[in-house]
Amino acid sequence: MKATFKKYILNFKNPAGTSRGVLKTKETWFIKIEKDGNWGIGECGMFRGLSIDDRPDFEEKLQWVCTHIQLGEKTLLKEVIEFPALQIGIETAFKSLQGEDAFEIFTSEFSHGNKTIPINGLVWMGDTAFMKEQISEKLKSGFSCIKMKIGAIDFQTEISLLKSIRKEFLPSEIELRVDANGAFSPSEALEKLKILSEIQLHSIEQPIKPGQIQEMARLCEATPLPIALDEELIGVFPSEEKKKLLKTIQPHYIILKPTLVGGFEGSDAWIDLAASMKIGWWITSALESNIGLNAIAQYTATKNSNLPQGLGTGSLFTNNIAAPLQVIDGTLRYNKNKNWDTAHLKELL
Repeated sequence: MKATFKKYILNFKNPAGTSRGVLKTKETWFIKIEKDGNWGIGECGMFRGLSIDDRPDFEEKLQWVCTHIQLGEKTLLKEVIEFPALQIGIETAFKSLQGEDAFEIFTSEFSHGNKTIPINGLVWMGDTAFMKEQISEKLKSGFSCIKMKIGAIDFQTEISLLKSIRKEFLPSEIELRVDANGAFSPSEALEKLKILSEIQLHSIEQPIKPGQIQEMARLCEATPLPIALDEELIGVFPSEEKKKLLKTIQPHYIILKPTLVGGFEGSDAWIDLAASMKIGWWITSALESNIGLNAIAQYTATKNSNLPQGLGTGSLFTNNIAAPLQVIDGTLRYNKNKNWDTAHLKELL
């Protein structure tokens, strides 16, 4: 058995605006395992400025994994506990190697092309005209759940945009979620949540920056709008720490990005804890290529959640690996009549 890795730069079709800045490219790494004429591929989609494993020794650790691939999946996962992006890459590559189809990571009605996953339509930050254009496009495309990034432009402008949707569509017709990416200060957050709640939103993600645990707990207790934790979960590894965090804050929802929270094993741990505390959850991708998105979508399908998931990022890039993943009428589908671009992959690896 041998393993190799390759870095790849994904280019955005349009600059992606967040409260952390504008993204034009996204780095990612593919890990390939070969054994007895078979191969498996996984993606290590570390996210600069957000991932806990955004550190100088990331590639060095990935090389160590490839050099020691003979240790096997379980041992390797323990060795890279502080590198969530490597964990999911390892998990995916081994499942890919072991399966009859290298791209069927988790078997379900979704991977067989018989079932779709409801997803939210993502509206990126930008000027008013750009955001209105995206909202209109998502509504025309049949999305029944829209998630809007907020916190980078004028708050009143964002409120006006949300109100314009709500004037046309009732909450029963269009579910609205917002993601502040920690843009609000603790002193202003509650007042802003009160204003947002009047628009009958589903929830808000990470209203204040992570690490302010007591402030977030107070906010969750007082808020008129359900709060979902996102970045707050990053870098929390021991199960006791996970439990303590959720017990202290008591959020309404948690949002799981497997690439950022410890792959599939890490996500399972969070889901089990959330279920025991009656906390809702959904899963989102973190700007991976279609290799990572496919694995995360197939994993998500096995959880049978009825909530719209955050898995609509496959069409963001000009140079993604062509895949059978399709977004149709606000759902993600695995189209068995389409093929993976294996020629492109061979060139990469």
